[in-house]
Amino acid sequence: MVRTLRWVSPVIVLGLFAAALFALHRELHHYRPQEIREALDSLPRSRLLLALGFTVLSYFVLTGYDWLGLKYAARKLAYGRVALASFLAYVFSYNIGFSILGGSAVRYRLYSAWGLLGMDMARVIVFTTVTFWLGMGTVLGGLFVSGINLGSIGLSIGVERGLGALLLLGVLAYLVGAFRVRRPLRVREMEWSFPRPILALGQLGLATVDLLMAGLVLFVLFPGDDVSFPTFLGIYLTALAAGLVSHVPGGLGVFEATLLLLLPTAVPHPQLIAMLVAFRVVYYLIPFLGGLVLIGGHTALRQRRHLVGVGNLVSKGIALVTPRVLTFAAFFSGIVLLVSGATPASGIRLAWLGRLLPVGMLELSHFLASLCGVGLLFLARGLQLRLNVAWAATLCALIAGAVFSLVKGLDYEEATLLLLAAGGLAASHRYFHRQSSLWDQRFSPGWLVAIGAVLVGTVWIGFFAYKHVEYSSELWWQFEVSGNAPRFLRASVGVALVVMVVGLTRLFRAARHPTPLPQAEDLEAAMQIAGEAPVTGANLVALGDKALLFSESRRSFLMYGTSGRCWVAMGDPVGEEGESEELVWAFREQCEAAGAWTVFYEVAASRLSLYVDLGMSLFKLGEEARVDLRTFTLEGGRRKGLRRTRSKLEADGCRFLVWEPAEVAARLPELQAVSDAWLKDKQSREKGFSLGSFSPGYVVRFPAGVVLLHDRPVAFATLWPGGQWEELSVDLMRYRADAPPATMEYLFIQLILQAKEQGYHWFNLGMAPFSGIEHHPLAPLWNRLGALLYRHGEHFYNFQGLRQYKEKFDPVWEPKYLACRGGLILPRVLTDVGALVSGGISGMIRK
Repeated sequence: MVRTLRWVSPVIVLGLFAAALFALHRELHHYRPQEIREALDSLPRSRLLLALGFTVLSYFVLTGYDWLGLKYAARKLAYGRVALASFLAYVFSYNIGFSILGGSAVRYRLYSAWGLLGMDMARVIVFTTVTFWLGMGTVLGGLFVSGINLGSIGLSIGVERGLGALLLLGVLAYLVGAFRVRRPLRVREMEWSFPRPILALGQLGLATVDLLMAGLVLFVLFPGDDVSFPTFLGIYLTALAAGLVSHVPGGLGVFEATLLLLLPTAVPHPQLIAMLVAFRVVYYLIPFLGGLVLIGGHTALRQRRHLVGVGNLVSKGIALVTPRVLTFAAFFSGIVLLVSGATPASGIRLAWLGRLLPVGMLELSHFLASLCGVGLLFLARGLQLRLNVAWAATLCALIAGAVFSLVKGLDYEEATLLLLAAGGLAASHRYFHRQSSLWDQRFSPGWLVAIGAVLVGTVWIGFFAYKHVEYSSELWWQFEVSGNAPRFLRASVGVALVVMVVGLTRLFRAARHPTPLPQAEDLEAAMQIAGEAPVTGANLVALGDKALLFSESRRSFLMYGTSGRCWVAMGDPVGEEGESEELVWAFREQCEAAGAWTVFYEVAASRLSLYVDLGMSLFKLGEEARVDLRTFTLEGGRRKGLRRTRSKLEADGCRFLVWEPAEVAARLPELQAVSDAWLKDKQSREKGFSLGSFSPGYVVRFPAGVVLLHDRPVAFATLWPGGQWEELSVDLMRYRADAPPATMEYLFIQLILQAKEQGYHWFNLGMAPFSGIEHHPLAPLWNRLGALLYRHGEHFYNFQGLRQYKEKFDPVWEPKYLACRGGLILPRVLTDVGALVSGGISGMIRK
């Protein structure tokens, strides 16, 4: 059911795109493509320059969205960084508009590189979205209420004014809330805080100016004089809203069809199409090329050792978004080649080439250019996955496409674009280092629908361009310099064959099977790597209840379990830092090959970029308590209670010892008795996966801190030593019901002092699940689930009181996250993870 739902939204988007093409076809069926080209050539250069000027002003105003958003989130960044993030984010949002490569992901990568937390970035993203719609409500509402003649949208003046009043009332309500409401508004688990009045007014002003600037870009290109600017602006905003609601990337087709249908003008449609094409180039394509030049130039410059100062302020952020930019550049280059192959070449250029080259070379170049185009659509997916083979193949396709563009029609414009993309790609080889097969990669529904939309659009453009050509079977065999239509038909068949070959190759590829639990030699190899890792959670591999995925060098691994539809990786990859990215991508590929959902459980905030690159959503699971041993002491008034606990327990006859693994093995029955008594008293049973369990083969691998009362163990905690003396962590903690009060607190005190004496930097007290989760409207479903699990998790996992114990030691709280696909699968993911930890669904409803 969920797999089917994944296709619903992309298929609807594809249907809307097809409907828009049908509407455009109906509006333009009386006109010939030559008329559109002539209209484009007749556009005054002065108007193009004026449109470009308004574009610059519009993108400058857009930087204010992020600047105000950071004010709202109470975070400070230099304006240069804010402007860079805003420009690149809007370039992606306007040109792409779908999540796998969109603007929100670009913002996340840049802002996280500059130190912003996940919730801060979410606030900025929501704030900028609200700002845009406030502007839409203000401008459209004002136009409707003022009685401007917008009858072409099919509404009466009365209905328009009523709708305008509703829009303005919504804006007014927002402003009243900003001025009057000081407390956060809460609806069940959702919470929203209005911005300060000055920020709310800034939102309104910026959004209004931005929409006016964008409207002026299109208006100065309008060739008629029979539509006033207010009327034109109202129709432009209506078309813009239609494109946004459709979720078609960039609103392509939907925006154009809506504007053509609503604009009350006597201007012929070819001139209007020319206006819209020029608008797309000026407001969308040129800024994107500017972003590509910015990133390509910076990538080349950072190879120079003397790049210091201001350049390094943005270096990390640009490096993080470079692969996304190049992915879109490859996809867009494929579109350019396909559209070029579907439209007539310049007659003058063809005639000149016809005198220099044989017809066969023109024909072959046209055919191969189209094949390069469709190949780039598929290769872009490989670039998104950071595959080295995709990088090499894309580079070859771009260079070959540029050569074929020159030979088939002397199309130096598209050749320049392709070579620009190739140059950026060549300078960024280090980002595409994954050694994996291109044929083994899966395409998400969004990718397949995007490719399908491009192919459908290309075919439509081709048939529109040659609708005046009468079809006959002889067309397929016409080889001549001016034979544009036959070349389009042959290229279309070639493209179809490539798509069919790719589809059949994927259909008949061999299925891969889940990895079984590790053999003894693999477990020992993983234990050796975990013993050298500074992060102690890697020692969970000793449970032997998780499958292992090793890197090619076998110096790193990732451990995971399967439950229901989910394959759940426990923690971050362990081992060599440089191999982590390859491991998470390889794990995702295994999951997709098995038709499973990829989940990463309890990952660190410092590694979130790995999972963002996979297109995953993040959910805060709770916080981990780590005591800084370099500053910890029992001295001072704040530690009076801890000193009292230590003195009292020792006066009562308690002793603390650390048993090394050999002694743990020798006295295992005594510890087993403590563990059994604890489980019986708590009416609980052993857990697993992310929690240690008292299994002899596991416990004897580690030292244990033990509290003895009259030489009888009454409490113990198994210990995970981290590599490089970075961290010592507690794992399994058990105590008898008849142990003196505060025995566990005494045990923690002694363990912390022992770790400090041994030279460890940190003492890890473990997780406080679902603590520290903010109530916020940005992700209400996730917050509600987190709050629910936090309230009732004690019944499932015996977490009651853990945070209170840990707070006594003034730890540093570090967040832990779950990474998975967002949407409707989240409840199922959390259920499967809970079942994995508890040993099945039955374990979740029992202690």
